[in-house]
Amino acid sequence: MRLLLDTHVVLWWLLDDVRLSDETKALIDEEPDVYLSAASVWEIAIKQAVGKLKEPAGLPERLRDSEFNDLPIRTEHAIVAGRLPLIHRDPFDRILIAQARCEDLTLVTGDPQIRRYDVAVLAV
Repeated sequence: MRLLLDTHVVLWWLLDDVRLSDETKALIDEEPDVYLSAASVWEIAIKQAVGKLKEPAGLPERLRDSEFNDLPIRTEHAIVAGRLPLIHRDPFDRILIAQARCEDLTLVTGDPQIRRYDVAVLAV
């Protein structure tokens, strides 16, 4: 299974948060095709810059250097994200949905709004 991690899932995985099930944690740890979007790193960097997310320091760099597969934002992703129904207005979530659809990935998320889209989802 090819996975794309939602931003909160990346944080939960990194911090060993109890909101991430043991099964999902194990899947992330063992699956070789786990992707991290540039959008998630960007979102985390913004949240740290404005003080909404304090720890851990250097998180964007730690994620950049992680063993997750890097998923850049391409023009096609932007087009699909812009044309999604306005169920979810968060631009970071919309780009993740678009990337999952374009790249045939399963989006790992705890966000119930995302499940309303035509996208493969693994609920945490």
